[in-house]
Amino acid sequence: MTDNTSRVLKDLMDEISSTSPMTMGYPVSKGFDFSEVFPFLKYPLNNVGDPFIPSTYTVGSRELEKEVIEFFSRLFRAEEDNWWGYVTNGGSEGNLYGLYLARELYPKAIVYYSEATHYSVQKNLHLLNMPNIAIRSQASGEIDYDDLEKTISINRQMPVIILANIGTTMTEARDDVAKMKTIFKHLAIQHHYIHVDGALSGSYAAFLEPRPAFDFEDGADSIAISGHKFFGSPIPCGMVIAKKNHRDRIARSIDYIGSLDTTISGSRNGHTPLFLWYMISKLGIEGLKQRTMDCLDVAAYAESALKQVEPLVWRNPAALTVNIPKPGEELIKKWQLASGKEWAHIICMPGMQKTQIDDFVKDLELHKAWQCALAG
Repeated sequence: MTDNTSRVLKDLMDEISSTSPMTMGYPVSKGFDFSEVFPFLKYPLNNVGDPFIPSTYTVGSRELEKEVIEFFSRLFRAEEDNWWGYVTNGGSEGNLYGLYLARELYPKAIVYYSEATHYSVQKNLHLLNMPNIAIRSQASGEIDYDDLEKTISINRQMPVIILANIGTTMTEARDDVAKMKTIFKHLAIQHHYIHVDGALSGSYAAFLEPRPAFDFEDGADSIAISGHKFFGSPIPCGMVIAKKNHRDRIARSIDYIGSLDTTISGSRNGHTPLFLWYMISKLGIEGLKQRTMDCLDVAAYAESALKQVEPLVWRNPAALTVNIPKPGEELIKKWQLASGKEWAHIICMPGMQKTQIDDFVKDLELHKAWQCALAG
């Protein structure tokens, strides 16, 4: 290794180690320890093809990937013997896959999604060339069910595909899949498909009481979540769980790999399923429940502390996201806040400490005092 290479790596490590504690606006877990699985990084793990069908390439984590998918299919109350999935590169790929399955099932359908939906969905709809209509969202970020029903009724002769948000990007609002099913029944819509984007909130929604209506038993046909957010992974990843009979419509046999082509990407990361399996194995259901409660405790603490400085601060029920009026650019840059035109947020992810909240509150208090001084 040359001196220049060592210097570049040291500089990058110094930068990352100093900025990582200041990440408050983006949903990434911290404080995980994967040292036990680091030796696997010496090998080219590639889970090419369908995770449930052996391939001629065997240097991978296919068996552990299957365990991860089975864990989530049970967590999301999928129908016995009618579930399938794979570990993706992230939530956007999971959404693309869900919409792809829906299009193959109903090629003439219209896709409905709320205006609070993640930006990747519009990109995916463009890639798939699917006609779509945006629906108003409520102040909380949850979809407006009246607007949804009225809009569907105008086009009720067409099959319906809905992209439901279980945790919108900015406010972490959750759409109610059961209410969407009620709309189908009221309008006598026979042909429909619901894909759930559960990037962050879908990862822990099953551990909440009361449990949100978001999974297969509630009416979902496919669910995508992120793996590097609530669970934690040094490499961005996610997973998609779908009804197996929907997947069967797009499966193709590929001689070259000795498996079925059922995923978006051909070669797939074999390390990320290992990271996810490790977290599930270490924490288990009870550990994940406690992880959820710990995060919600920090979120409640943050909401209370921030309201003492800024009364307009608010949070959706049982959410990790705390919304604040958009502060100045200096504060946004320092704490890496995700922001829109009028609002910003912090997300109380695993690994975030109350001491970090205290430091942020102090900065916000100074910022507001400075603004008042300028105004006066």
